[in-house]
Amino acid sequence: MAEKPIHLLPPLHLAAAAAAAASAEGGSREGKDLWHEVGQSTETAVAVAVAVVAVAAGAAFLLLLLRSSKKPKGCLDPENFKEFKLVEKRQISHNVAKFRFALPTPASVLGLPIGQHISCRGQDATGEEVIKPYTPTTLDSDLGRFELVIKMYPQGRMSHHFREMKVGDYLSVRGPKGRFKYQPGQVRAFGMLAGGSGITPMFQVTRAILENPSDNTKVHLIYANVTYDDILLKEELDSMVETYPDRFKIYYVLNQPPEIWSGGVGFVSMEMIQTHCPAPAADIQILRCGPPPMNKAMAEHLENLGYTKEMQFQF
Repeated sequence: MAEKPIHLLPPLHLAAAAAAAASAEGGSREGKDLWHEVGQSTETAVAVAVAVVAVAAGAAFLLLLLRSSKKPKGCLDPENFKEFKLVEKRQISHNVAKFRFALPTPASVLGLPIGQHISCRGQDATGEEVIKPYTPTTLDSDLGRFELVIKMYPQGRMSHHFREMKVGDYLSVRGPKGRFKYQPGQVRAFGMLAGGSGITPMFQVTRAILENPSDNTKVHLIYANVTYDDILLKEELDSMVETYPDRFKIYYVLNQPPEIWSGGVGFVSMEMIQTHCPAPAADIQILRCGPPPMNKAMAEHLENLGYTKEMQFQF
């Protein structure tokens, strides 16, 4: 019986199958490796895209923050007069009125630094041009408007212009002007000596101090007038005393007080200043604004009480 031959190599069909299997397995591994690389590339691309978007968003937010924190440009021009429309005129007393003027847009600011004033141009009774300084009672936080509280004197040249103004008329204004520059916390306390319409710069500075939650400056105001009816902004002043009792004190003085009166009587004296204003010190300042005779008398009082020139400022 013949023996079957021994095959040292596998049959061709088995070799082919094995080769195919090996090829398939290798292809599978290469495919997996390829998909793994593609997946990694996709993940990397997505991560890069997300990072780019995040950086762009952060930059946009930072730009928006910088723009929003930037102080808006004011409407005033220090060299040229600009026109502002009178939108409201309210009579407060027989010779005092509050004038409200509109700014170009509801979001506009006047752009007047604290304690500075504007120049207003008008015509007197003879038609001649007259220019006079006034301090608005509003701040730049009062958007879209500014207000003037005007005491109109019978013979006042600019008083005539304001007395004749009607809603819809325009006022010529130039500014800002003034030497006073205020920074929050520059002094521990202010003493203020005001007479008549000289209250307006004091009112403006006081408002700015009290309405700033990070400003701890204290304000002591002596406000002198002839009669009770002459007191300007009394309602607003008393409201600030009530709202900020630890930071704002006021002492009214009248030449001709009513029968029932708890304030000062006569002219502002050295004793009144000693009692109601901060004592001389390097970290206080006394501001004064009133008629020329009052300003002169107050300067003498302050010098006699030991207040140096550096401790004083006259509007």
